Amino acid sequence: MRLQRRSFMAGLGTVGALALFEHPVFAGSRRAFFARHAQPMGLQLGSLGTISSRDIDAILGKVAEIGYREIELTNLFGLQPAQIGAAAVRAGLSVSSLHLPLMAIGGPSALSMTSDTSRIVDAMGALGAKWAVAPILLIPSNFRPQSGESLEAAIARTIAAAGEDIWKQTAEALNRKGDALRQSGIGVAYHNHNLDFAPIGKTTGWEILWRETEPDFVGFEVDIGWVQLAGLDPVHFLEGASGRIKLLHVRDIADSQPRGYRIAMGSPAVGSGKLDWTRILPAAYHAGARHFLVEQEPQTAVEPIDAVARSYTYLSQIAG
Repeated sequence: MRLQRRSFMAGLGTVGALALFEHPVFAGSRRAFFARHAQPMGLQLGSLGTISSRDIDAILGKVAEIGYREIELTNLFGLQPAQIGAAAVRAGLSVSSLHLPLMAIGGPSALSMTSDTSRIVDAMGALGAKWAVAPILLIPSNFRPQSGESLEAAIARTIAAAGEDIWKQTAEALNRKGDALRQSGIGVAYHNHNLDFAPIGKTTGWEILWRETEPDFVGFEVDIGWVQLAGLDPVHFLEGASGRIKLLHVRDIADSQPRGYRIAMGSPAVGSGKLDWTRILPAAYHAGARHFLVEQEPQTAVEPIDAVARSYTYLSQIAG
């Protein structure tokens, strides 16, 4: 029987064999990606919009009920780290990471990468989080939107004018904070956008960060949706970045979103866009990602909690 099976498969050829295993009859026998790797699925909490102390328990309870087991925070939503950490524990969730901008935003009391290291360590400890993530590069101090200019267009214009220097300054800031925080068991990572891949002479912002940051100090949180919008093949990109990717933003993109380097917000529920997650998830895992965080901008047509539930249902069935 084994010889007959081998002969049958050989007769199909490589393309035929791959097509056979994609057939619904066989696809069901392939284990789902998250189950096979015993990998918890996470949610970037900003996908749900504004959160307050009055509804933190209810929201995290719903997130856990859907099936998510990790959360990432884009900010502290005006709450104390201990409040969010305790609410996460009550819901049965862990906090994987917290976004901290590289520049002080919101006054001296706001937490950022510029805050005292001890403040960051205390906040991360209260949350139970292990990754402090810079959500974007350093924004030049002369950043000012011009009359009638959108925020996205203003960012693109200012970053382009700053050239290589702003990316080198970003790398320096990441290295400095990464070195300081690793002594407390906290990792520093950088989150990309599509503008990271815009040409700067013969290089790009991403290439500068990759080259100038110390692997022992700085990892990367790859937002694969932005990679696709920049015109790169997500799987090839992940293969080339293997070893330093620690977290993955699972963001889909729609046909209507313009390709290029200008930030264009908006993302559909995962599985309803253009990305091929059957290829991307395994590639990200092999590249080193161990935190997979669904991210989508809150939508008006669908309640955010319903949208992230759709993403979870789709992803929980993806083989890989």
